[in-house]
Amino acid sequence: MIVRKSPDEIHAMALAGRVVVDTLALVGDAVEPGVTTAELDEIAEDYIRSQGGVPTFKGYRGYPASICASPNSMVVHGIPGPYRLEEGDILAVDVGVTLNGLVADSAFTFPVGEIDSEAHRLLDVCQAALAAGIEQARSGNHVGHISAAVQETTEAAGFSVVRSLVGHGVGRSMHEEPQIPNWGEPGRGPKLATGMTLAIEPMINAGGGDVYMADDHWSISTRDGSLSAHFEHTVAVTEDGPRILTKARERSLLP
Repeated sequence: MIVRKSPDEIHAMALAGRVVVDTLALVGDAVEPGVTTAELDEIAEDYIRSQGGVPTFKGYRGYPASICASPNSMVVHGIPGPYRLEEGDILAVDVGVTLNGLVADSAFTFPVGEIDSEAHRLLDVCQAALAAGIEQARSGNHVGHISAAVQETTEAAGFSVVRSLVGHGVGRSMHEEPQIPNWGEPGRGPKLATGMTLAIEPMINAGGGDVYMADDHWSISTRDGSLSAHFEHTVAVTEDGPRILTKARERSLLP
């Protein structure tokens, strides 16, 4: 069942989204060679709790940390730990915050120091794919319009979408219906309507789209070892079009 949110609930999700955005900004400010992903997790949890929020991920199905921190060929769900960032890495950071019972979720892939031109292009294309998907999050469209826009933008640049992982509804809980694949056809899937709140999240690879899960039963990486990027926003379908609930504020470090 797809849960449509009231205007008050969407407002509350936007407040949670502010905490998400500022958490990502703080983490991004700390991303530099020599920092461990565990240190980034501590920064995130301290800030989220200082704002009256709860790290949504921590304890979810046994997940042990407050953020997901996935470097280089790791696509998603990387558990923060002793990994020390190196010059030229890229690091996908996923943050979920529950505030006053409502959830917002966003991800950003950060460059660590100077990265090469192909890594830059991967990050640029993933952000463009996210923007293209968000543009289609309009009442009367279908989930497939979002999916197709992400796929077209990604594949036109010569990259691959991960087909085994999807975006999702979000709000009253972290994972709600509908599922939002990053590939598909316009007109397919559930019809979008005002009040739906969606976590749209392209996960794209520089190489092939195949992935595998590590022995920790969480972290997922590219099968061929190629770089992967992940960007995500929580978006509400409104009468006036898509509203990004995790949009960066002017003082934030994020675009």
